[in-house]
Amino acid sequence: MKVIPASFQILEELDHQSLAVRIEACGRLCYKSEDKISEDSAEPFVKGIVKHGHNSVLEMAALTLRVEIDSESLVSQFLSVIPKFIQFDRLEKKVLLITGTIRAFRELARDYGKVKLIKAMAWHLAASYPLFFFDLAPKRGWLPQDGVNVTRLLRAEVDALPPELLVKHRYLAVRFITNRAVTHELVRHRPCSFLQESQRYCRYADDKFGNELTFIAPMFFAEGSKEYKLWERAMLETEKIYLELLATSSPQAARTVLPNSCKTEIIVFANLLEWLHIFRLRTPKNAEPSMREVMIPLAGEFGRRFSAVVGEFGVGE
Repeated sequence: MKVIPASFQILEELDHQSLAVRIEACGRLCYKSEDKISEDSAEPFVKGIVKHGHNSVLEMAALTLRVEIDSESLVSQFLSVIPKFIQFDRLEKKVLLITGTIRAFRELARDYGKVKLIKAMAWHLAASYPLFFFDLAPKRGWLPQDGVNVTRLLRAEVDALPPELLVKHRYLAVRFITNRAVTHELVRHRPCSFLQESQRYCRYADDKFGNELTFIAPMFFAEGSKEYKLWERAMLETEKIYLELLATSSPQAARTVLPNSCKTEIIVFANLLEWLHIFRLRTPKNAEPSMREVMIPLAGEFGRRFSAVVGEFGVGE
């Protein structure tokens, strides 16, 4: 049995990686198979994700497009389909800013690929990122569209947007190491994307997990106190029963005895506007203490990185 503190990591380094590398780095968290990452593992990993329809993994990378149009009717056609999980703004009357995850753009192209503006974006994305559209592009036959010019904004260009646009079009991923009670609350937030360590597939009796369970230190009980010793005894007994069950059962069966104190890892991916909403709900004094334990310092880190946004759309006291 191992006991560790809760923690978080802002995954800013992924913003400087290719989309495929980013998707693999996030996706392998579910099975804790990061040891399988190599220089050439990202492409087959992504192809497998697309082939098997594991769409949630494709939500871990976002793209921002600058779309120039020559007709206002193209905007009306685009908005008529009510694109899901897409951020849409105007830079000028005929210059649009559109942000979405790989999954959002794939489903937009798949379901509404005949809409001219969407067809133009689909062609640009399929040509620029064929790895993410190889199964759709040949069937649709997307081509460039007259009157629509699509380019992708670089990360530096997104970061240079004014606060009222940056807050909606800048997405950021955070990896939490916390207990299951906290993640049960986190996954209720919308719109966010989540990938979480899977107790169904992770076999904690294996060497890679140290042949033991890991628990998050309970902030409610002082170490060495009577309450802490009771908690510790319960976790030790849980570990013993779990390992015994694994001798004859699968991880998905044995996990039924695991408590909320179990350590888990989760990646949360959202735009700054949603992060600020999360902080408003999860940092006040009436929020769950274990949630505040990670959210208060995380909010401080966001404030240092995006001071203009936090200053204008602040979290509050």
